[in-house]
Amino acid sequence: MTSPSVPPDLSKLRINRDLPSEPVRRALGRNGALGLVALAIVAAVLLMGRGRAVSVQTAVATPIASGGEPGSAGASVTANGYVVARTRASVAAKLAGRIAELRVSEGSNLKKGEIIATLDNDDYRAQAAQAEAALLTSRADLTEARAARDVAASEAGRLRSMRALDPGIVAEQDYDAAASREAQAAARAQAAEARIQSAVANRSFARANLENTIIRAPFTGTVLRKDAEVGEVVAPSVGGGLTRGAVVTMADLTTLEVEVDVNEAYIARVTKAQPAKITLDAYPDTSFRGEVRQVVPTADRQRATVQVKVSIVDRDPRILPEMGARVDFLADTARGTRPATAGPLRFRIPAAAVREAGGETVVWLVRNGKLEPRVVQGGPVSGGFREIRSGLAGGELMLVGGVDNPKAGMRVKTE
Repeated sequence: MTSPSVPPDLSKLRINRDLPSEPVRRALGRNGALGLVALAIVAAVLLMGRGRAVSVQTAVATPIASGGEPGSAGASVTANGYVVARTRASVAAKLAGRIAELRVSEGSNLKKGEIIATLDNDDYRAQAAQAEAALLTSRADLTEARAARDVAASEAGRLRSMRALDPGIVAEQDYDAAASREAQAAARAQAAEARIQSAVANRSFARANLENTIIRAPFTGTVLRKDAEVGEVVAPSVGGGLTRGAVVTMADLTTLEVEVDVNEAYIARVTKAQPAKITLDAYPDTSFRGEVRQVVPTADRQRATVQVKVSIVDRDPRILPEMGARVDFLADTARGTRPATAGPLRFRIPAAAVREAGGETVVWLVRNGKLEPRVVQGGPVSGGFREIRSGLAGGELMLVGGVDNPKAGMRVKTE
């Protein structure tokens, strides 16, 4: 006989709602581990970033009085400007008209007086022909008037001779009529001569107008730009609308020079005939010899600069008008134009290397791969360079670019 089954005691069963379930605990543990790994990666990246050196551009502090070419000291002043032609012109027509023929293009070499373009000139040709015909008519009238004058003079002379022999032979009335006809014929001849002079002047005017429809080169040079095309209407001065002024722009490339603006603080170091070194932006690795032709005797009040014109001694076909150029004015100690003077060394460094911090002028030196600030005394900027009058000894490696906000101790490496 089997004993009856005892029901289980359910009163001891409890549900702990404070503890998460097993799947939830596993998920939380996995997410926590991933978060720790991410934090470790971020920390490692930050540490690596702090330890990585930033690539920067640098320049070496070189005294102005050193580093020059043989026979000359180094560049004492630098200025930027452009290549221009001393002889340059925008060639326009003297008369308004439509271009019928254009014989040139960019780069065409022209001799003085050579034809550039021709305007429609049928009306001017007709006027010239009319003036020529009027002159021929006036000359025929003069011939006729002179013949009549000669006849009248001969008749009056004959009567005058007869009257001298016998006053009673020629009636007074006939003699007076002959003398009057002689005077009238002489007057008509003089009037014919005056009409010829007028006809000659009219012909010259008509020919000049016809010639003005032909546009010629005012000097020997090269066409830089075409400003009009065949079929366009040109005029001596642009009046708006459909008219153009210049037909071509030309220049004499043998008169090329460089115009630069020198900071007025340095203009005392620039003199006429001073040697210079010209570097074109298009050919930064090539320099050309130059010489100061003129220091313009006036200053730009707003820009605080003085214009200097530098002749190009080394002629080169690569040098073209409107090219950007940098001019280094050299101190020619061999000729004695720039004697060495005693005093502290001055430096000419890129203007980008000089910064303002806390009201002081600072350059950042690169030493042992780290940045170090140095307070200096700076002068005005000229041609992208700035003069340093004190604070440098020479040979320092200076930060020029690559870091916007430099800090002391920042690790850098030079490019």
